[in-house]
Amino acid sequence: MRNRLLVLVAYALLVGRGASAQTPVDSALAAYIDGIMAIDSHAHPMLPVAPGAPPDTEYDALPLDGVPAFPLQARLRPDNAEWRDAQRALYGVTSSDTGTAYRDALASAQRSVAQREGDRFPSWALDQARIDIMMANRIALGPGLAPPRFQWVAFDDALMLPLDTRAEAARTPDTRSLYPKESQLLRRYMRDLHIATLPRSLDAYVARIVVPTLAKQKAGGAVSIKFEAAYLRPLDFDDPDPALARRVYARYAAGGTPTHAEYKALEDYLFRVIMREAWHHGMSVQIHCLETYGGFYDAAGSAPHLLEPALDDSTLRGTTVILIHGGWPLVGETQTLLAKPNVYADISAMTLILEPAELARVLRQWLGEWPDKVLFGTDAFDNSPTYGWAESALLGTKTARRALAMALTGMMRDGDITRARAEQLARMVMRDNAIAAYHLHLN
Repeated sequence: MRNRLLVLVAYALLVGRGASAQTPVDSALAAYIDGIMAIDSHAHPMLPVAPGAPPDTEYDALPLDGVPAFPLQARLRPDNAEWRDAQRALYGVTSSDTGTAYRDALASAQRSVAQREGDRFPSWALDQARIDIMMANRIALGPGLAPPRFQWVAFDDALMLPLDTRAEAARTPDTRSLYPKESQLLRRYMRDLHIATLPRSLDAYVARIVVPTLAKQKAGGAVSIKFEAAYLRPLDFDDPDPALARRVYARYAAGGTPTHAEYKALEDYLFRVIMREAWHHGMSVQIHCLETYGGFYDAAGSAPHLLEPALDDSTLRGTTVILIHGGWPLVGETQTLLAKPNVYADISAMTLILEPAELARVLRQWLGEWPDKVLFGTDAFDNSPTYGWAESALLGTKTARRALAMALTGMMRDGDITRARAEQLARMVMRDNAIAAYHLHLN
């Protein structure tokens, strides 16, 4: 009997601890967070395209439609009921059908809203999610995607890859389709500068192509540039050997294929050149840090700590760096890098991959040490016909607000912060930190 009583007491204590760990969200705080007009640190909004017009192909420098099929995390799969909730909220689709009838109803409702809003559709989508400004990661903006609601983030991995990339591309089934896209983008940048062939020296390449391209991006409204390098190679941008980089470039500029070691030496050098040039123009730098996507993606190569040699380079300390996607799941590594004065992290993609309770744990961990370094983001993207970028923006924002309310409620109830501080932290994460990280000048 005594043993049974001890078991019951232990069980009661366990249940009690579980209940306290799942404390309800403070409703007033949640309402306050819901009312903040957010700044989305990272997303891929789409151009509004008229029926019969060519599709938008400029939403990413490395679209993954050419890589072999790969599985998605549970929340991103089409059968996740949250996508239906988002479609109901955006388009009023209430059909309970799971097949063709629902898809037809959804397509009809989307067409109706698109026709009604026209070029205003992207801004309308932001309004539904209570997003004030979205950092638009795109090759170029266009009709419907214009400042101040959409701020341009340009892609610059291509500038690190001026030589023949066939040997690099051959490494995995994923990279076979990705490297040619970077070569295409570099040729586009060169055409924009009216340059047909590569200069014969690395210094001339930097002076005639790299520097003018970043200047054009800044003049075109870019507030940041983006590196997606983790899709192509590990993030170990080691201290460069400029003399070796110059020899490699000179040897292969007119033809031939560098070895992997030779190409890495060139990329390590050009990465720093581009980072410094971004600082010169007052642009921040986004770096993709996430465990995925792609069936042959090198998760170990995207570990945040691999960036430390570059982040410790004193010549780069003026460049503001945002670790996009927070390095998930290596959020502890990301947290240590936030100690560097020029480094921030956003929660984009985590807002779509993680349940709110899991994201809340990350937020509470980061906010305890670096509250001024944490940015909201969605990574809204188009996965048509399953769901579009507008649904991603809505779901990602909803998840972020809920997770932030959970984290701050816990901190308030544990006596770590006051209500006034909780509201201040909420504004910082959802808006104010992004203003600092992207050097935004808002009216």
